[in-house]
Amino acid sequence: MQPHRVAVIAFDQISPFHLSVPCLVFGESLPGEQHYQLSVCATEPGRLRTNAGFELNVELGLAALSEAQTIIVPSWNDPAVRPPQALLDALRAAHERGAQLVGLCLGAFVLAETGLLDGRQATTHWAWARQFAERYPAVHLDADVLYVEDGTLLTSAGTAAGIDCCLHLLRQHYGAKAANRVARHLVVPPHRQGGQAQFIEQPLPATARDDRLSDLLDWVRSNLEQVHSLDSLADKVLMSRRSFTRHFRQLTGTTVGDWLLAERLALSQRLLESTEQSIDSIATLAGFGSSVSLRHHFGRSLSVSPSAYRQSFRER
Repeated sequence: MQPHRVAVIAFDQISPFHLSVPCLVFGESLPGEQHYQLSVCATEPGRLRTNAGFELNVELGLAALSEAQTIIVPSWNDPAVRPPQALLDALRAAHERGAQLVGLCLGAFVLAETGLLDGRQATTHWAWARQFAERYPAVHLDADVLYVEDGTLLTSAGTAAGIDCCLHLLRQHYGAKAANRVARHLVVPPHRQGGQAQFIEQPLPATARDDRLSDLLDWVRSNLEQVHSLDSLADKVLMSRRSFTRHFRQLTGTTVGDWLLAERLALSQRLLESTEQSIDSIATLAGFGSSVSLRHHFGRSLSVSPSAYRQSFRER
């Protein structure tokens, strides 16, 4: 299998952290694996300053985008500064030939400037969400999520959410096993629940109650085949329904029902990719109760049937 070709766009005053995210996920092969061929390019190749006080030497220009299957804009130096026309033209041309375009953090501003996000779902760092919405009213902005995929266009929330988005891409390209291995190598979770809404004001300090909830979530993940409800989970940590609901949303950024569904879908995906279990058995193990329920939620959330999902990842 030929490596998937990824191009990352660097620019003057780039954040080293933002540039490192796709380079870490796609540029460092694990032993025995060569999933990606990664290139870093720039509108004007040569020496680029970082915002950390040191310089980079980028040898490749935008011609490197012509054969890339996935193109990543890892951020942008200033949302108020319009990207060079040559970069916008190159991104439009890449999209037209079918390349996957990704805007991490403020990189969403660059994709929006091409006009390709008009009429589509997108996200960006919550601190710039209002500015983004005002400048690009034709884009359907969802500032509460970690990343959004709309066709071949992906955008992520700020900073560390870029890791979530890149791991999602790795999982999409090569399956959960590969994504999990890279996540373990980076010492990060392969998938985070919730979104950035919980960070928009100020994260709450950790408390003993938060620890109890975290332990509860770990227990539920290990017992998804059981029936769980808001009341049963609240009782398990000796909290009132109202208090549990509030603390659960503060910790996860979502509701109990949505969190349970996401966890059950994630387990179903892993079982479909890595086992020969029947659809009926997977439905039971993931807590859906029946294959009918599994197919309903799988199709509604992922727009594909469990059987088609398994076949697709097996082919990859």
